[in-house]
Amino acid sequence: MNIIKKSLAALISFVVASAACDLQAVVPGSVMTQTIPAAESVSTQDVYPNDHGKSLTTPVAWGAGYGSIYFGVGFTSRVPYRHGPAFSKNVGDGAYAMGFGIGNPVDNVGLQTTLTQYDLSAENVWGMSFQLSRYLSSSKAIAVGTQEVMLSKGENIDRSYYFVYSQAVESKPFINTTTGKSKLHYSIGVGNGIYGNKQSDDIITGKGEHGTYVFGNLAYELFNEFNVVTDWNGINWNAGIAKTFLLSKSIPLIITAGAADLTSNSGDGARMIVGVGSGITF
Repeated sequence: MNIIKKSLAALISFVVASAACDLQAVVPGSVMTQTIPAAESVSTQDVYPNDHGKSLTTPVAWGAGYGSIYFGVGFTSRVPYRHGPAFSKNVGDGAYAMGFGIGNPVDNVGLQTTLTQYDLSAENVWGMSFQLSRYLSSSKAIAVGTQEVMLSKGENIDRSYYFVYSQAVESKPFINTTTGKSKLHYSIGVGNGIYGNKQSDDIITGKGEHGTYVFGNLAYELFNEFNVVTDWNGINWNAGIAKTFLLSKSIPLIITAGAADLTSNSGDGARMIVGVGSGITF
């Protein structure tokens, strides 16, 4: 398997997933947009996730619904066991993706479908990912999904399946008094494939064959400006920041940036990851 493609697969999948989730939170007319009262008057039934990214490389259960189209691009400064100038050939690379949502995850289920090109230097390395989401309340959601359903011949990026639960914490100390939305969010899930199968170089260097197959993420809104984010993807720990900017009243720009592979459990040192996503809701 091409180690660059596998390294980018998780990043770009959740750059666009974050764009889809945050699009639902900030765009008028979407299934997640509501009139939010001041925090002093909200009940625990009225608390919603905030508008910023909540993960770097792991799923969240807040998925896209009907009328949403989203897209994103992700970059890594280098991939494990490849060294040289950042973004040089076979060292760092990028990927891009686009997708759409159908259905209604509030009343029944929503289906989020994403098409990904895993290599900016190639023309035909395509795969698809799918996620079915269901909102249990304004603050809670569950989802099941599959990633890396490859469309290109000769590619063997691991197809992965997962289940994830996401929660915006409803306690009043964690409610933004300006927006009425939660500052603190977490997700926990289980999956196979990229959530537990290590790369061949990890195995050769004695880091074992398997991770935990359990993943999670935690995000906290800092100073009403952006989220600080950390996640465990079943293989390694990552940390960074996420911020949503409104280009207009209905078009968000979601930016995530951070450092990946912060432990010695896999890879050969920390690397930079950056993602940018946006979308519209009709």
